Amino acid sequence: MPSLNDISLRQLEYVVAVADVLGFRRAAERCHVSQPALSAQIQQLEEVLGVKLFERGTRRVMLTAAGEELVARARRVLTEAGDILSAASRLSDPFAGNLQLGVIPTVAPYVLPEVVPALVKQYPRLRLRLREEKTELLVRALDEGRLDAALLALVPELGELEHTVIAEDPFVVAAPPGHPVAKLKQVRLQDLDEENVLLLEDGHCFRSQALTLCTRIGAREVDFRATSLTTLAQMVMSGEGGITLLPSLSVPTENRLGQLVVRSFAAPVPSRTIALVWRPGYPRADALRELAGTLRSVWPGHKGEAKRS
Repeated sequence: MPSLNDISLRQLEYVVAVADVLGFRRAAERCHVSQPALSAQIQQLEEVLGVKLFERGTRRVMLTAAGEELVARARRVLTEAGDILSAASRLSDPFAGNLQLGVIPTVAPYVLPEVVPALVKQYPRLRLRLREEKTELLVRALDEGRLDAALLALVPELGELEHTVIAEDPFVVAAPPGHPVAKLKQVRLQDLDEENVLLLEDGHCFRSQALTLCTRIGAREVDFRATSLTTLAQMVMSGEGGITLLPSLSVPTENRLGQLVVRSFAAPVPSRTIALVWRPGYPRADALRELAGTLRSVWPGHKGEAKRS
């Protein structure tokens, strides 16, 4: 029977990398090692365990049934090992070392250019490692220990993740010049009944929130799904697709040339809640709460307005 001396965290890291990308070459690049070295370490681990973790074909790599179970356990081991390092860092300086921070695409381009310099100035020993992904992927990365925290919109799918609120981000209506919305000072929900609305593609939490609102007010989704808010704004500017909903956070960037008619909603104003989230038991949670306070103080358009959770 193999002992703990026969298994290394490095081997587990290599196995998880291959499982993530289903390829040895890309996994080696991700781990910054040569492919032969990575392959040899995984083969050695398979020999120690007495099971095959991967099916190796000429064109693809797949996890075996045994690999599925053992990779899941390897992820948990690596998460715990990472938390040990984080705890040690916290005991010396909670704002020293790496912080893996995820950000959703409907937030990242509108806040990072402003808040990152502020964080670097406030915490000079902290090295931010940023990752932009959709909510589902960020939540998975948090659960697996590949991220320390994430900036995203609160949705029910977050489960048991802990959080602290950064800001409320009201929705606005964006329409092309000449659209009837331009005559309104504020938009009531009933004003959008039967309007054609462009939305983001599946996977964006903002799409889900906007779609729920559109369904409630009787607006119709156009048969086009954008990959970004920039694409939505450009399509509306063209005057060919209809109107759209945008988070207020994005308006200074997406309407910087003033080619959109932008109107706020009358009360009750639909909005999303932006929060900093992390997994339960994360050892630097107190530091994240302090960092959230810094984020609130420099948040574009919402300085000092958001309440703590």
